[in-house]
Amino acid sequence: MSKSNKVTDLFSAKRIAIPIAIGFLVAGYMLWDKTNWKSLQQIDWTYEMFGWLLVAVLMMVIRDLAYMYRIKVLTENVLSWRKSFDVIMLWEFASSITPSVVGGSGVAMFILNKEGISLGKSTAVVMVTALLDELFYVIMVPLVILLIGTQHLFPIELSKTVFGITLSTKEIFMVGYVFILFLVTLIFYGVFVNPQRLKNSLVKLFSIKILRKWQIKIEKLGDDLIQTSAELKNKSFLFWVKAFGATIFSWTARFWVVNFLILAFTDVSSHFLIYGRQLVMWVILLISPTPGGTGVAEFAFNGFLQDFIPIGLAGLLVVLWRLISYYPYLFIGAFVLPKWIKRIN
Repeated sequence: MSKSNKVTDLFSAKRIAIPIAIGFLVAGYMLWDKTNWKSLQQIDWTYEMFGWLLVAVLMMVIRDLAYMYRIKVLTENVLSWRKSFDVIMLWEFASSITPSVVGGSGVAMFILNKEGISLGKSTAVVMVTALLDELFYVIMVPLVILLIGTQHLFPIELSKTVFGITLSTKEIFMVGYVFILFLVTLIFYGVFVNPQRLKNSLVKLFSIKILRKWQIKIEKLGDDLIQTSAELKNKSFLFWVKAFGATIFSWTARFWVVNFLILAFTDVSSHFLIYGRQLVMWVILLISPTPGGTGVAEFAFNGFLQDFIPIGLAGLLVVLWRLISYYPYLFIGAFVLPKWIKRIN
């Protein structure tokens, strides 16, 4: 079976149908359980409200444009804007139909390679993209905490039992943040300091009997780090400013979707707090076992942001949020995929 057919199988109707079905079921439940229909009927649908909803949609457009610009920067403008659009839409498509803990990185490397980017450079682009995304998080969390503190950052106690230990929302967040910080440090060392030494250390660690079954994958990861280091080690300061600047724009626009959605239905002044709550929520979504975080995202949205949502409208806002930030990638990806496969073959 060719790689093109494997990718087609990954993006099969069955795989697309699963997150859509889960999403519709959860959205239906949220509308039924978290919506006051009398409050919904009393909404005064003004031009201003539709204006804020349009701005929320515009935030997703800015997010995607920033991602497209970043992929052009990281590939040193080898990709045109059209090809960058295809790559990002298919990458998001893959992420939308795979569990959050898996993501679409493997597919992204294949897509970039098919667009004429060497395998080594494709690996480097995907790895540095992950590094920049995590670096944004590592930097932004302390800044938000400095601005708003932690008193209102964890509004609810969503406990979760892991290996018999019950963790609160705050504790889950702290564990997640420390893990991301460790991951960023490890990748940074591997890419910019000494990739060969890191590979040797990891291979030695995974030679232990209990970890030995992952040793081959770790050796491949080590080789990817060495390739990435060779591709990126000597890039200019301006290269990194452009790449990280695009990362900041993309993530900020993504989070502001929620701010403008809420602003469409009620006046809010705590925009940094809403932003901060989403940073916390993102850790929960990172470990979601469902495709694109479907199901988990809807409940997390209500749990973390209920303080800012008008009473009786939680279900409506959850559905609007997912309609703007998630479902478009399923439908755009399904439209782009066959045309892309025809173009590359």
